[in-house]
Amino acid sequence: MAKNDWFRFTLVAAVFLLVSLWWLARPQALPPAAVTGHSPAQTDISRGEYLISIAGCISCHTDADNGGAYLAGGLKLDTQFGSFFAPNITSDDETGIGAWSFADFARAMHLGIAPTGVRYYPAFPYTSYTQISFSDLRAMYDYLQATPPIRSRNRSHETSWHINRLLLPVWQTLFFRPGIFQPEAEHDESLNRGAYIVKALTHCGECHTPRNPFGATRQELFLAGADAGPDGDPVPNITSSKSDGIGDWDEDELLLYLEEGELPDGDYAGGAMVDVIDNSTSVMQPDDLQAVVSYILSVPAMD
Repeated sequence: MAKNDWFRFTLVAAVFLLVSLWWLARPQALPPAAVTGHSPAQTDISRGEYLISIAGCISCHTDADNGGAYLAGGLKLDTQFGSFFAPNITSDDETGIGAWSFADFARAMHLGIAPTGVRYYPAFPYTSYTQISFSDLRAMYDYLQATPPIRSRNRSHETSWHINRLLLPVWQTLFFRPGIFQPEAEHDESLNRGAYIVKALTHCGECHTPRNPFGATRQELFLAGADAGPDGDPVPNITSSKSDGIGDWDEDELLLYLEEGELPDGDYAGGAMVDVIDNSTSVMQPDDLQAVVSYILSVPAMD
């Protein structure tokens, strides 16, 4: 190939790459229902507090072991891709999310995009939160905006050299499918409620589902366990497998575990699951907890 031909080829390839990156990184619109006017009621704020609890926000955004303020961020999450630090989500205008509109919040939760247009690393589980309904998001937003503002600046993530935000539009295109949870016709209301809580709010699959080399969950192995969770320890299979999962557990045993952390053999939960139980599953309303138990026990066995 002649020198001029190489130049033209390189130029065309560069333009194609730039256009592709622009297309992948372009702002994405939210449905009109997400940005309608709204005046929060006390009931919305109370429900928002409940949803924030069961969605695991307290466990991740409060650095309790180091005396961190409620929801003010700072908790370190070590992964194979680097260390990520949870941000401040209090109502502080400068260091928290006090200046965010509801559309900003919904875009972050549903699309993984910050108000500035920057894409979030999937250490923030928007890959599950995308399934949360707009009414639940609204209640969560109203509650967060009602929290006391805490001035606490966010720490920069510490990632490997090849993990950077420039590649996130590509990652999202390949591995992220946004969309609100849709009930399944063959499931009754309770089972669908359990599926919604497990898949969207408590995002159990983010820890209990293995990931591919690019950090995306392998949905064909949903809840089949993972080699390492947030604390570096293996995460168990919680499908109905009798050989490797919890297929031998009955409803009462799983209820007791999620309420108090007690295992069928009399031992107790450890590691990251302690915070999940303390801040999330143990505060669930009885109907919600029963729905979660029924759904988890219905998940097909994965060995």
